[in-house]
Amino acid sequence: MPQVMEFKLPDLGEGLTEAEIVRWLVAVGDVVAIDQPVVEVETAKAMVEVPCPYGGVVTARFGEEGTELPVGAPLITVAVGASSLPEAPAAEAAEAEGSGNVPRPLIGYGEDHSRPARRRRVRPVTATVSAPVVVAPVAPVVPVVPAVPAGPVPVISPLVRKLAKDGGVDLRALKGSGPEGLILRADVEAALAALRAPEPAPAAPVAPAVAAQGERIPLKGVRGAVAEKLSRSRREIPDATCWVDADATELMAARAAMNAVGGPKISVLALLARICTAALARYPELNSTVDLAAKEIVRLPSVHLGFAAQTERGLVVPVVRDAQHRNPESLSAEFARLTEVARAGKLAPADLTGGTFTLNNYGVFGVDGSTPIINHPEAAMLGVGRIIDKPWVHEGQLAVRKVVQLSLTFDHRVCDGGTAGGFLRYVADCVESPAVLLRSL
Repeated sequence: MPQVMEFKLPDLGEGLTEAEIVRWLVAVGDVVAIDQPVVEVETAKAMVEVPCPYGGVVTARFGEEGTELPVGAPLITVAVGASSLPEAPAAEAAEAEGSGNVPRPLIGYGEDHSRPARRRRVRPVTATVSAPVVVAPVAPVVPVVPAVPAGPVPVISPLVRKLAKDGGVDLRALKGSGPEGLILRADVEAALAALRAPEPAPAAPVAPAVAAQGERIPLKGVRGAVAEKLSRSRREIPDATCWVDADATELMAARAAMNAVGGPKISVLALLARICTAALARYPELNSTVDLAAKEIVRLPSVHLGFAAQTERGLVVPVVRDAQHRNPESLSAEFARLTEVARAGKLAPADLTGGTFTLNNYGVFGVDGSTPIINHPEAAMLGVGRIIDKPWVHEGQLAVRKVVQLSLTFDHRVCDGGTAGGFLRYVADCVESPAVLLRSL
């Protein structure tokens, strides 16, 4: 007999406690192989396909698409070694006989939908009538009209009588306010006013109170993780920002010369990344983190460089490991690879964690400057604006040069403004004169 194994949602990365089911890749009754992906889930860090460690037939799935499950919750059950769902002859026989006593599957293991349900045969029931049914005629319902008081109408003046007649007021229905019930002109006018008064309009339906206007979007998944991280950054990190304009004409010329030689193209981001790793070697305070529990600043030995990438699912920050050991060509290739995977929504949690410093090129959005929010728990982020032609004094003469704005946001707990300014000035010097970088290679 096949053994039914339960596969639970595994721990998918650092600090992840839950995941949302985005798309099931198998159905109940499907045969799966060992390590075959069975479901696509979205964590707070990435979209992930989860492979199943068992091979056999899927007997149950837990959770609809859009459901959020905690780590350790059941995902599917698999009949290990089976090639199809087992038949149930006893249940079919009972169903065919119409007994209704059909054994149900164990709770949590789902229904067997691998074959259509058999329709139960229903015998027609014949009713025998022993005598004709006599239906008594039903008298029509006559509406009840309030009776008009009978008897003579009290003596009233001809003027009042004419006023009542012209207005359609039945004097027999009025109660006079005069002596001995005499109907006065005021009584008729009051009756006429009542007849002419408009009927109250039906009350307009009251719409239910709306708590808030506009579309509500759940703050979960990647968007929720970004919101939490940025909020925590603002709560915990006393950040400060400094910026400088730099003449990038020589940097762009150096890139053009590199790419003219042939081989893989080198991106501007890769050149800036290489400059950053050189600057962090000079100013290691900015490649650190703060341990609040121990009240210590931890300087990190390797530069795991994060870079901001915009995708359909929002902004993500993939991480290039050990960026200090990579040259511009290697950095270009890794940036391209991670960007492609990010836009496909296939980044693994490991690709999005462990960064020590972030490079944010917001110039691709056509803006010049920004004050970046530090990617907690890092200590700094370098922002790069667009590189555009601007009037610039070069060698004592006004000229049109390619100018870029660089902004550094840093954690004021790990260093003071002198260190941050020194880092940013070194980056600007390398941008303006790439030969400066050669001294540190």
